[in-house]
Amino acid sequence: MGSVTDNLIGSQRGENRAADALFSAMYDDFQRMASRFLTNEPSRERLTSSSLVHEAYVRMVDQRRVDWQGRTHFFAIGARVMRRILVDHARRVQAAKRGGGWARTPLNDSITIQIEQDEDVLALDGLLDQLKVLDPRQANVVELRFFGGLTMKEISAELGIGLRTVEKDWAMARAWLRRELERELES
Repeated sequence: MGSVTDNLIGSQRGENRAADALFSAMYDDFQRMASRFLTNEPSRERLTSSSLVHEAYVRMVDQRRVDWQGRTHFFAIGARVMRRILVDHARRVQAAKRGGGWARTPLNDSITIQIEQDEDVLALDGLLDQLKVLDPRQANVVELRFFGGLTMKEISAELGIGLRTVEKDWAMARAWLRRELERELES
């Protein structure tokens, strides 16, 4: 088995063995990331961390057009894929409920946002889409921090911006998200 970088390059070239070796090497890290995502998921029809990792693998294995920049970039893409999977799952569950009797709940203001219900995943996804229009970099910081579980330093390296800028973007984005959620609750 080659290095992570060799496997990233091989995977990009379409070498199936390199892609498999890459995911094998990163499986435990992806498992931990998935577990963090699912910690506060509602227990009904809950995805398992293994199913989330496996679904991410299926979606990422054919990423030949991605110019992998390294391990952090790989995890950033993995975080985005896992976000899409969780949002799709939450939408399926909500569609099954047909929206009966649910109310939006404000997201926790702590350093990491707590997801307690499918509505929270959908609310966060909708707000991230709005934030992406207003400030794409702030939306990326939230996505990488929340869904990717990346540290501020890792986000700084991934986005190629200073650590202080990342910290400011994180604070501004959290404040914006909180304000928007309060507006939705008032209406």
